[in-house]
Amino acid sequence: MSSEQETYDIQAVQDKWLPVWERLDPFRADDDSPREKKYALTMFPYPSGDLHMGHAEVTALHDVIARYWWQRGYEVMNPMGWDSFGLPAENAAIRNNEHPATYTYANIETQYESFKRYAVSFDWSRRLHTSDPEYYRWTQWLFLKFRERGLAYRKNSPVNWCPNDQTVLANEQVVDGRCERCGAEVTKRELTQWYFRITEYAQELLDCLDELEPTWPARVVTAQRNWIGRSEGAHVHFRVEGREEPITVYTTRPDTLYGATFMVVAADAKLAAELVTDEQRPAYEAYLEDVRKESEIDRLSTERPKTGVFLGVHAVNPVNGERIPVWASDYVLADYGTGAIMAVPAHDQRDLDFARKFGLPVRRVVDTGEPNPEETGIATTGDGVYVNSGPLDGMTDKASGIRAIIERLEADGTGEGTVNFRLRDWLLSRQRYWGVPIPIVHCERCGEVAVPYEQLPVELPELRGADLKPKGVSPLAAAEEWVNVACPSCGGPARRDSDTMDTFVDSSWYFLRYCSPHYTDGPFDVEKAKTWMPADIYVGGVEHAVLHLLYARFFTKVLADMGMLEVREPFASQLNQGIVINQGKKMSKSLGNGVSLGDQLAEFGVDAVRVTLVFAGPPEDDIDWADVSPAGSLRFLQRAWRLSGDVTSAPGTPPEGGDVALRRVTAHTVHDAAELVESYRFNVMVARIMELVNATRKAIDSGAGPADPAVREAAEAVAILLSLVAPYTAEEMWERLGHEPTVARAGWPAVDPALLVEESVTAVVQIQGKVKARLEVAPDISEADLERLALADPAVAKAIDGREVRKVIVRAPKLVNVVV
Repeated sequence: MSSEQETYDIQAVQDKWLPVWERLDPFRADDDSPREKKYALTMFPYPSGDLHMGHAEVTALHDVIARYWWQRGYEVMNPMGWDSFGLPAENAAIRNNEHPATYTYANIETQYESFKRYAVSFDWSRRLHTSDPEYYRWTQWLFLKFRERGLAYRKNSPVNWCPNDQTVLANEQVVDGRCERCGAEVTKRELTQWYFRITEYAQELLDCLDELEPTWPARVVTAQRNWIGRSEGAHVHFRVEGREEPITVYTTRPDTLYGATFMVVAADAKLAAELVTDEQRPAYEAYLEDVRKESEIDRLSTERPKTGVFLGVHAVNPVNGERIPVWASDYVLADYGTGAIMAVPAHDQRDLDFARKFGLPVRRVVDTGEPNPEETGIATTGDGVYVNSGPLDGMTDKASGIRAIIERLEADGTGEGTVNFRLRDWLLSRQRYWGVPIPIVHCERCGEVAVPYEQLPVELPELRGADLKPKGVSPLAAAEEWVNVACPSCGGPARRDSDTMDTFVDSSWYFLRYCSPHYTDGPFDVEKAKTWMPADIYVGGVEHAVLHLLYARFFTKVLADMGMLEVREPFASQLNQGIVINQGKKMSKSLGNGVSLGDQLAEFGVDAVRVTLVFAGPPEDDIDWADVSPAGSLRFLQRAWRLSGDVTSAPGTPPEGGDVALRRVTAHTVHDAAELVESYRFNVMVARIMELVNATRKAIDSGAGPADPAVREAAEAVAILLSLVAPYTAEEMWERLGHEPTVARAGWPAVDPALLVEESVTAVVQIQGKVKARLEVAPDISEADLERLALADPAVAKAIDGREVRKVIVRAPKLVNVVV
């Protein structure tokens, strides 16, 4: 039977090679290998059910890079684990009436088996789960180390509260006023919570983005810059009548101080409650009650009517001595800056709307040439000439105006130039069960006491049968046997902190644990981290552009300052993948457009699904499953597989003397494939492999024959290149070609440089932009010679038909454009 009639049984091939790979373990990274190291990292998953199309896409793309590095001779660490603590797993467990541990670890095993069948080149010897005590022992250790450095602290403040999940959220976990986990509208609460002082590193987090810009996606760098939000301005101190302590505001435009005609304090800020007079207190408290019912997104809307209440006090404008009223309103937020602003209504629309609502003065201090805001109700925000601004009058340079006012404020002791950041400290307490217990004990006599290092981990009690539904306080608070302990300092009665840590703490250092996952003397072996860090590539979704990446960068910088790392950035380069959609929309049960990964794998096999996902387009683009063809991918793989059965020359046969045209195609394909992988153009690489398969089949069928050594060279190159995207097919081809497994470690095909030299190239001749001729010319032909040949071509001469040639544009050796 010829190979053209042979049947390619995808399921049998998968069943055949899985146990072989498990025995050979070809992707176990050797820390002590003399080969150059590469660290391939992909974002680890939540264990919420089996793998889905998103997992299939990201790991297929990631695996191209990892397998390519192995073929290029590197020692590659490509680990995998599970981000197994946190709200998604806990909420799913509650819905299914299971304990989170039972639900989580069952899903982990399901995903583990699926990952193995999906043939991703993970080093399973480095597997970890963040919910294992041997992992979170070190999360707690790091928390205590951060606390010793003043980077972990507890304070009372207004926090983001998710009424659905009944827990606090970091600012980064609120998207458009809603919980990024469940979509519920977020409110504010006053609570005492734990924070990481990430603001201590704000400037460095910003500065290092310049170094990452060439190798990170532009939109991720921009998102980080915007979130950190550095601005230069001034702190201005406004004296308050009858109060010893001034009100300090931050402004980026101190040069407009002469236009500040009133002040606004966040209604829910402590400052407002301190300032309000007894006479105004009833009105203020009634207003505050209404404000507490509003969402943050509503409060920041520019379209809703302005509301507020006069606090009964006046402040003094430090540049002109003018008495200005102090109001409370909802459009200023308590956690922004100092919770108070100076209102310059002529040049800020929200201030202007407020002034017009309550009849407050409006004074223009920058003449932009536009109509006066006092008359139009439209604030002017551009640059112009200073007016009504004392010594600034007549100046036109904004930078000079800002500098002059700051110098005056500093001379008078009423303010100082400063840098401000939008970034706020990271709130890490969570009022939920399934997370890392905070290793602090609260003692009436000693206050906050750290659990001694030798007593770590503080293990999470099982609480089997307990009601874990969110109630606003952690279920751990009711676990009396666990909560009540002796104070480590004085031995008296004390209580454990019942909050758990945000799961983003777990994922801020997991990539370091992979370097030495079984190390018992610290979170990671410092020497092993020196060997592997930073990760050479980090592949994952752009939805983590701020949250996870910012926190991981912060942890890395702190650990470097602790002397545990030599690098200050964790990820040298990053690749974002798009999402898999169907029929133009995100997959959803309610829309009826969901696609089951399991069903696709059963019908078409692992390799066909992987090829389809990689071939669909650039990695960052979304893939519409309705527009792709796993069946077509399977037919391509069958054609490639049949090639390996047609080769009749012996393994090791030198290719010299074989079909030169086919050898050239092979050489160019191999050469270009390397460049395409390194530039993340994986889809184009697959297209080139398809072209090589077609060229090889043509050579077999039309002259060269199956015994030609060039055919073997081409088929072996196809097998090695295919190993990056279709490992089962590639392995089967490799065996049929007479080689021992595994093709994944065969090494990149050698290319004879002479075969890459073009003997001729095709030059296109256009007239008025339309192609009229194609010429085979030498690659090094001069522009003059190419123009002469083009104009002498009979087809070109006929198309010109005696008309005047106005211009000839030559781009040797590939293009001539004639304008007549």
